[in-house]
Amino acid sequence: MDVALTVPGLGPVEVTVTERGQGHPFLLLHGGGGPLTVNPWADRLADARHARVLTPVHPGFNGTPRPGALDSIAGLAATYTTLLEALDLQDVTVIGNSIGGWIAAEMALLHSPRVSSYVLVDAVGIEVPGHPVADFFSLTPTELAALSYHDPQTYGIDPARLPPPVREAMAGNRAALEVYAGRAMTDPTLAGRLSGVTTPTLVVWGEADRIGDTAFGRSLAAAIPGAQFTVLPETGHLPQIETPQALIKTVWEYADTHATMKPGLRRR
Repeated sequence: MDVALTVPGLGPVEVTVTERGQGHPFLLLHGGGGPLTVNPWADRLADARHARVLTPVHPGFNGTPRPGALDSIAGLAATYTTLLEALDLQDVTVIGNSIGGWIAAEMALLHSPRVSSYVLVDAVGIEVPGHPVADFFSLTPTELAALSYHDPQTYGIDPARLPPPVREAMAGNRAALEVYAGRAMTDPTLAGRLSGVTTPTLVVWGEADRIGDTAFGRSLAAAIPGAQFTVLPETGHLPQIETPQALIKTVWEYADTHATMKPGLRRR
């Protein structure tokens, strides 16, 4: 579905959202690889648990329109906070992977009462001395897979084997990513500002992630008051692809612990 929003400070924004399942609401935010990196896991989560999973496409990704004023991670955070209000969602768990985790972190700083917990999965955004985020834009697909996966031979993708429309969409996604996150994919002010987060937050990290290593993940968790940190073994930057069941278990238990409307979190 396409949802027309009026975002404070930005004006009209249209967001394409896919919804599946019923139950506890989850807002699932994709990373720079686009919605294909999270959609199969969203299906798994909705099938495995009593969960209503919404996966928006960041405007500009997958050929969707992006208004000129929407050109930052903070702008996306404001957009998705407005989306929760437009859909009248309550007790939401927001999950973000990679730049989706950065968006979720910025959302946490907006203190929406509609969110009961945040889960940042191998998120980028902060600067950690000695532990830089990998230079995504300079990497070949093979190099990117080597840094992204515990098992790149199994999960890496050769773009040359993809149909031309898919390759064109990937190029468009890459351009949109640069608009929102910049080439460094960090904000030097973010770590300090995260001290203002008050909503329960879990940071999940793949032990084999080399886009941002586990020390980077621990620093992110340390910047957020009361945040929990957990490491998934044999997992890289995209746990939802490599170890989807482990991520479901981890996310569900955290959402269940912090839900404000317990009857909606029936286990299957």
